[in-house]
Amino acid sequence: MSIDSAPINLTHHFLIAMPGLEDESFARSVVYLCEHSERGALGLIINKPTDITLKGLFDKVDLSLRREDLRTAPVFSGGPVQTERGFVLHEPMLMDRAETDESAYASTMTIPGGLEMTTSKDVLEALSTGAGPRRVLITLGYSSWGEGQLESELGENAWLTVAADLSVIFDTPVAERYDRALALLGLQAWMLSPEAGHA
Repeated sequence: MSIDSAPINLTHHFLIAMPGLEDESFARSVVYLCEHSERGALGLIINKPTDITLKGLFDKVDLSLRREDLRTAPVFSGGPVQTERGFVLHEPMLMDRAETDESAYASTMTIPGGLEMTTSKDVLEALSTGAGPRRVLITLGYSSWGEGQLESELGENAWLTVAADLSVIFDTPVAERYDRALALLGLQAWMLSPEAGHA
């Protein structure tokens, strides 16, 4: 295996859409990659809010929401796959790790880099009581790429990549997340040409 073909692992990275990427789901999007392996990639778009608030989402699933800090937060469009399913990106629950290596929830993916992504309703039930993870981002749907697909799109200059910064996900106003993610690379949107660069 040559060095050039060594697999890249972009788990816990942002994918930042280049200006030439005009796909309706992904134009000007920032995707947080939860998983990337030789089998493909899975991520959540963190800067495309829907018109549903978390209170509205909780009402739909017959749960109250006692967390005042979350009531007006938007639910995000996480991507074009399984748009009827919820995905909760959150900080790990602080538990006594000596007792268990398990997550607090039934269906959780632990993401190397410090976050977890849960798809089971128990995380919503915890939030509804005022408990649960302190910082959350909830999406409907997710983004996925099959084997070699993301690498191919990277080769076509569809995306920029940068190590994820959790403050972009949880502390940055939604409208500023694209520019903040670019700034992690020392770039501004006006610097990017929509034309792919071929020497």
